[in-house]
Amino acid sequence: MTREVRIGVAMVAALGAFVIFMLVVGSLGGTRPEVDPLTVEEALAGGDPVAAWGSDELHVAGWYAELDADCTGDKGGADVAAAWLQRDCPLRVLLPSQPDAGVMQDELLRDGLLLAAPLGNAFPSRAEPTGPNLRGQQLVFVGHFADDAAASCVPERAERCRMTFVVEDYDEMVR
Repeated sequence: MTREVRIGVAMVAALGAFVIFMLVVGSLGGTRPEVDPLTVEEALAGGDPVAAWGSDELHVAGWYAELDADCTGDKGGADVAAAWLQRDCPLRVLLPSQPDAGVMQDELLRDGLLLAAPLGNAFPSRAEPTGPNLRGQQLVFVGHFADDAAASCVPERAERCRMTFVVEDYDEMVR
């Protein structure tokens, strides 16, 4: 075996060792939540997301739907500190699958993850001026359950306030 062949074999072996080293180092930490977000089903698994996740920051991917004009319910009550969290309308929900254009409020509440935000500006702008605001792609919402404002909700809505996903930001789903 010539000297050049031995050097070439040594270089290939060194490159292989480097690749294995990088794979081992890369697998030591967990995945970043923004890279591997939860699905709506995973976020709601077990029925009580607060018991599962507490108030930890989560990244949840799903199909966004919003009802405004078709929404029935009040605008949140008199307590300004919790009105944004306990209001019924506009209804904003994250769903496990793309809803139909004629989706009704009861279907959204039954199948989806209820969303709220203190200023309401953490949501996409309306895609349609009337009817349900449906997105043609999945979005990833960043937020948490068990917001501190849930303690200020009226007693009959306290549980719903606690289990509402409070959104801080959103981004398009990258595949």
